[in-house]
Amino acid sequence: MSPRVVIIGGGYGGSAAAKALDDVTEVTLVESKDAFLHNVGALRAAVDADFAPRIFLPYDKLLNRGRIVRDRAVRVEPGRVTLASGTTLDADYLVLATGSGYPFPAKSDLDDSSATLAKFGATRARLAQADRVLLLGAGPVGLEFAGEITAKWPGKQVVLIDPAPAILRGYSEPFRAEILRQLDDLGVELLLGDSLAQEPPTAAGTAEQFTVTTRAGTEVTAQTWFRTHGVTPATGYLAGALADARLVGGQVEVTPTLQVKGQRTVFALGDITDVPEPKRAGAAMRHAEVIAENITSLIGGGTDLTRYEPGPPVLLLPLGPDGGATEMPGGELLGPETTAQYKGADLMLGRFSETFGLGE
Repeated sequence: MSPRVVIIGGGYGGSAAAKALDDVTEVTLVESKDAFLHNVGALRAAVDADFAPRIFLPYDKLLNRGRIVRDRAVRVEPGRVTLASGTTLDADYLVLATGSGYPFPAKSDLDDSSATLAKFGATRARLAQADRVLLLGAGPVGLEFAGEITAKWPGKQVVLIDPAPAILRGYSEPFRAEILRQLDDLGVELLLGDSLAQEPPTAAGTAEQFTVTTRAGTEVTAQTWFRTHGVTPATGYLAGALADARLVGGQVEVTPTLQVKGQRTVFALGDITDVPEPKRAGAAMRHAEVIAENITSLIGGGTDLTRYEPGPPVLLLPLGPDGGATEMPGGELLGPETTAQYKGADLMLGRFSETFGLGE
C-alpha cells in the first residue's frame, strides 16, 4: 500500500503539491471550496463582469489518481485529520496549505463559487456608482486595486491612506518612483504617513456616502471604502503536537526543509509559514516543489532533504491591464508593457488554467 499523503487546503501551494505527488503516492486533497479561486485575478473580478467567472477553476481535472474531498479540516494533529463532517483521515504525511484570510475582494471567505461571484457583482455595482473610493492600505493590494478601479472607470477618484511614510518599502527607488508616476497619471490620491482617527461609519464595500478625518486633519468624503491590508494565517485547526508549532501571530514555525518544527512527516507551505519572504502565490508554489521532493525522498528511504532558499525580492505590480511595473532580481525595472505581458493582461489565468487541465 502506498503511503497516504493528506494535503489540507487546495490553494496555489496545496494544489501544486497535490499535482506533484499525484503520480508518486496516494494523495487526498481536502478543500472546502467547490472550485479553485484564482485570487491573483480577484481584484479585476471586482471591476470586470466578463473576467469574474473565469477566475473559478474546477478541481475535477487537477489529479489523475488522487482524490479531492470537499470538506473543512477542524482538527489536525500528526497522522490524523478530523473534518467538519465528522470524517477522519489517517495520514502518513501531512501538508498544511490552508493559506490566509484577507479582506474582500482580494480574497473570499465563501466556499460556494456562485455566492462569491454574486458578491463580486454586488461590489462591482457599488464601485460603478461611487464617485470617490477610499482604500485603507497602500501596499501591493491597495495599489493594484486602485489601478484596476481607475483603469475600468477613468476619472473615478481613488484615495489610499497608509500610516507608512512611503510605498513599497524594501524595493528600489526607481521601481517605487515609476509606480508613483503612474498613480499620479491615473489621478490616484495618496495620503501617506497618516491614518484615520476612527473607522468609517459604514460597512466596508457598502454604497453610502460618508466623511472621515485622518489623524493629520485631512477630511475624506467617499461613497464606498475597502480595507486593503490585514493578512490572517488560517491555522486555528492545529491540535496536539502541531499546536506547539503555532506562533503568536498564527503562523507555523518550519525548518529550512519546510517540515513543521519538531515533526518529520508534517510539512507546511505558503502564507501560514514563518519563512521570511513576501507571502504570494509564487512563493507557495515554490514551497510545494520542495515539499513534494522531500516527501518523495522520505517515501524512498532518503535522509538528505532539500532546503528551501527564499528568493530575492521580485514584484510584478499591474495597475490595470496595461499599466504597472515590475522589479526583477537585482533591482532591474520593467515597465508597463512588459508587466502587462507577464501578468497584467490576463493576471496569469492562462497558466493556471493549464495547471487545472483546462483549455483557455
